[in-house]
Amino acid sequence: MTIKKNFVVALGMLASVVFISTTAMQTEKVQDEKKFKNLKVLPKNISEKQLDGVMDEWAAALGVRCNFCHTRNEETKRMDFALDSKPEKEMARKMYRMTATINKKYFDAGKDSIGRVMELGVNCNTCHKGSSHPELKAAYVPRARRPQTPPPAQQPAPAPVQN
Repeated sequence: MTIKKNFVVALGMLASVVFISTTAMQTEKVQDEKKFKNLKVLPKNISEKQLDGVMDEWAAALGVRCNFCHTRNEETKRMDFALDSKPEKEMARKMYRMTATINKKYFDAGKDSIGRVMELGVNCNTCHKGSSHPELKAAYVPRARRPQTPPPAQQPAPAPVQN
């Protein structure tokens, strides 16, 4: 009887190991197959977690949601992040290139683990501060100048009035 119990336990453990390893391989395969489409400024090898972090950072800096740059696919009723149908998406790419250039040129920014220029000096929030279309604000507005008129002519003070 003990041999049968040991055999059943061993068979159960073997089945568990096979199941777990198969599941792990399928998960890896799904992650390998999940390549993002239409990445033009972000690295092709970016992970889903890193991409979500970048998108969350940009959305917060502009005070917007995903649909500000991305379009919904009406057939699937889901966001189609690869589409380039909104001009805001191309503007975001231009702004990313601009900040990367500024940080590399003026702040000696290196690249991070996935090849993005590290944000040391400026980023989206530097200008946007939660606004999708930030207004240009002057840092210093001089006071209105008084008209330059010559000083009044020196006239003798009036004589005191005597009563």
